[in-house]
Amino acid sequence: MSSIVTGEAVVLELRPASFAARALGLILDVLAHVVLLVLLIILVASAARDLDEAAMRATVLSCVVFCFVIVPVTVETLTRGRSLGKLAAGLRIVRDDGGSIRFRHALIRGLLGFLEIYMTFGGLAIGVALFSEKSKRLGDIVAGTYSLRQRVPVEPRILASAPPYLQSWVSMADIGRIPDATARRAGTFVQQAHRMAPASRANMARALATELAGYVAPPPPPGTLPEDYLGAVLGERRNREFTRLKQAELRNLAVGERLQKLPFTDS
Repeated sequence: MSSIVTGEAVVLELRPASFAARALGLILDVLAHVVLLVLLIILVASAARDLDEAAMRATVLSCVVFCFVIVPVTVETLTRGRSLGKLAAGLRIVRDDGGSIRFRHALIRGLLGFLEIYMTFGGLAIGVALFSEKSKRLGDIVAGTYSLRQRVPVEPRILASAPPYLQSWVSMADIGRIPDATARRAGTFVQQAHRMAPASRANMARALATELAGYVAPPPPPGTLPEDYLGAVLGERRNREFTRLKQAELRNLAVGERLQKLPFTDS
């Protein structure tokens, strides 16, 4: 995974495509281009049977350039880095800074792609990609692009909950109006805690627990771990909010039913 820092100092985590994913997308693209070339040659040959050998060679060469250079460049330019093979493999070509590619990038990739993919039967592209950190081929290195994974497995959402030894305490605790910013930071910590370094995880849990303690009474039992305290408070807060909204919904339904039963008379 690579990181990009935006102008607003926000770190974006991007997942470069693996060599296998790039190879799959490339094979599908090559097959599509070859099929297009065969169909185009058959169509041209049937429509221009009176051409001499030199003209036919020029026509075939034009078809090759059209299918192997012009079509890939046009498709990547219009779709901002997508193609049939990349769509199937869940990939997109982006600039090294994470932005969408333009015609210049697609043109460089298309011209060098004809050399490294078709003229060397993929040998040059494979050789360069195997020794590249982001599986870049020669066209990507020159154009300043790489292949990005767009279909990333969605991580299951972690729901905050109280451990057994805190359930009786938190069910009786008075949880006040926790500021949205504080609740959001605590919720984000619960989701990302398993990916943090142990020392940072413990320090952040302690700081957030101290911040939440000003809105919860009475204090938790002695020996409560800060991370367990966060899970208990956030989980109980969520359950109480859900109960409150459910009761409000039932009250609204009851009021609506009574209004429907009222007699309506013309004034």
